[in-house]
Amino acid sequence: MSRWFNRDAAISIAFFAALGLAWEYGVRWSGVPSYLLPPPSAILGELWQSRRPILSQSLVTLTEVFWGFIIAVALGVPIAALIHFSRTAKSTVYPLFVALQSVPKIGLAPLIVVWFGYGLASKLIMAFLFAFFPIIIATLGGLASTPAHLEEHFRALRASPMQSFWRLRVPAALPSFLDGCKVAMPLGVIGAVVGEFVGSNDGLGNLILTASGSGHTTLTFAALIAVTLLSLLLFYGVAYWERFIWWRAA
Repeated sequence: MSRWFNRDAAISIAFFAALGLAWEYGVRWSGVPSYLLPPPSAILGELWQSRRPILSQSLVTLTEVFWGFIIAVALGVPIAALIHFSRTAKSTVYPLFVALQSVPKIGLAPLIVVWFGYGLASKLIMAFLFAFFPIIIATLGGLASTPAHLEEHFRALRASPMQSFWRLRVPAALPSFLDGCKVAMPLGVIGAVVGEFVGSNDGLGNLILTASGSGHTTLTFAALIAVTLLSLLLFYGVAYWERFIWWRAA
């Protein structure tokens, strides 16, 4: 049996199929109106019928998440390195970001829309804010997890601080960094959708808001499935790169 279809995959498929069947027949037998809770068959039918607008809006949200994530990595990794190596930064910058993380992002969303408008920038910033902190924390944890015996080995070889950083600390931190990226990606999707809820003319969040406002529950669920699939796609897109981190198990 191939690695793509093994026992675990079969169990997962069977589990979700059972959930879908329970939902389908539970709704039909209980007589719940479709405008309150449509059955999965109706949602999948709507997903197919509305595939073009859903796909176009998914691409809008994907663009927002992608660039927000790229900026979060580009800023988060150097800041984490600064905090790790500088006691001053650890006493000043780190508490600042912890405090900022405690601020509810949903409360900031209306202000960000006011400051940056209804276009791409405000949604990109929301995706960035949701993804930024997990990357900092994961990178810090990875840098701090460098094996002590390898540090001693590099010192014995008289490696320069820069050589130790690039050849020891960076590889040691990569597994934790990728774990942080796997957390940050779905959070970035949530951030973009929240931004679209607050103020946008495009994106899956806007589609959900429009569909629910018009009482089109089936389309609302179809758009929610699209958000879920987008999050899964990005999550496993990051997880794909773990296969190249062969030293993770060591």
